[in-house]
Amino acid sequence: MIEPLTRLPDGTIKQVNPITGTKVWTLPGRAARPLGQPSRHPLPIDPLDHDRHCAFCWARMRETTPEIARLVHDPDGWHDVRGLLAEDLDHSTPQFRLIPNLFEILSYDYWHLAHGWQPTADSRARRTAYLSTPGGREHVTSLARIQMRARGTVGADAEPLAEEDLEREAVGLFAGNHQVVISRRHYVDDATDDSQLAGSGTLTPEEHWRYTKFTIRAMHDLYRDNECARYVSVFQNWLAPAGASFDHLHKQVVAIDELGAQKEREIERLRTEPDMFARWGAEYAASQGLVVARTEHAVAFAGVGHRYPALVVHVTDGDGCPWELGEAQVRDFSDLVHACHAATGVHVPSNEEWHHRPPSVDVPMPLRAVIKWRISTLAGFEGGTKIYVNTIDPWAVQQRAVTQLRRLADDGLVSDRIEIA
Repeated sequence: MIEPLTRLPDGTIKQVNPITGTKVWTLPGRAARPLGQPSRHPLPIDPLDHDRHCAFCWARMRETTPEIARLVHDPDGWHDVRGLLAEDLDHSTPQFRLIPNLFEILSYDYWHLAHGWQPTADSRARRTAYLSTPGGREHVTSLARIQMRARGTVGADAEPLAEEDLEREAVGLFAGNHQVVISRRHYVDDATDDSQLAGSGTLTPEEHWRYTKFTIRAMHDLYRDNECARYVSVFQNWLAPAGASFDHLHKQVVAIDELGAQKEREIERLRTEPDMFARWGAEYAASQGLVVARTEHAVAFAGVGHRYPALVVHVTDGDGCPWELGEAQVRDFSDLVHACHAATGVHVPSNEEWHHRPPSVDVPMPLRAVIKWRISTLAGFEGGTKIYVNTIDPWAVQQRAVTQLRRLADDGLVSDRIEIA
């Protein structure tokens, strides 16, 4: 196998991802570029816009699809609330909300026409209950019009909307296989200007753990409710350069009907090299001085051979599906992902990608997350050669993250369960 990291005499570092084979070059002198600085002069926040800054803000809940679930924190603790009607949305403050994506990657029609998939009984009952109230009917009608206009469907502006149009559009709004987990805050509490965004790293470790658990349940439910789902992709796009529609913290949970080429290659390799992730993950990172932090059940390290500089988190002692992991394992995974985001900072665009063993796979595959810093733009060189040029090498990523984590730990802003490298 090609050595994953090679340093040349001029300082160029050539990387080969030991899992995917992706080739990356880091050129000398690029690692000193500043990161995490606001791109423009901050503007004051208008108090009249409180919790109404974008369509994901909780004061604008009726601009998003009917809620599947919410996570509420009150004096009695954390509660998972489901089955709310439109008239109930303002009766509690959701810390996190689970909703269907209005414009899915794979629509209800895709699943129904390609696989014969039908909405579950629970989905049908929720749709009937929601449409039975005036507020619910008004909400769904407005969303149906948006979908019809987007597709150029005749009748979108009819008054009233035709019943058959409402019924057709409503099915997908309650039987979606592409869901979104939305955090409450757009800006941090007590923010005074628009540079003070609320990202993953500004949550408390407890809040981030709840966010993680809520997402894992959504993933599990999609597998359970759609027997045609081969894989459920979980990812988080943070800021516009990383593909986010809003600068508002959210994860996406998307069912697809195939594993994908990379996952299939991983499975085949694991059949002959079952320790692949341990060997080329935590063990290789430790041998190269790339470990950022550890917990009892997980490890975070600077990734090798990613298209963008990356921090990687692996669960080290669990190979099952994410919902089969113990509470301590999920907590350790969450604490390290949170710490990686906190060390990255809210002004660095990033993609957080989860990788896991789906239920149909019988080889060991730990839960992993990759946090990629979207600080460069792929161009013609990368397209023509499939060699990617990174601005920061893995050792510099590790040093930046460790330095930031030590400061954050001193301020009590990351979990005390973490042992920093």
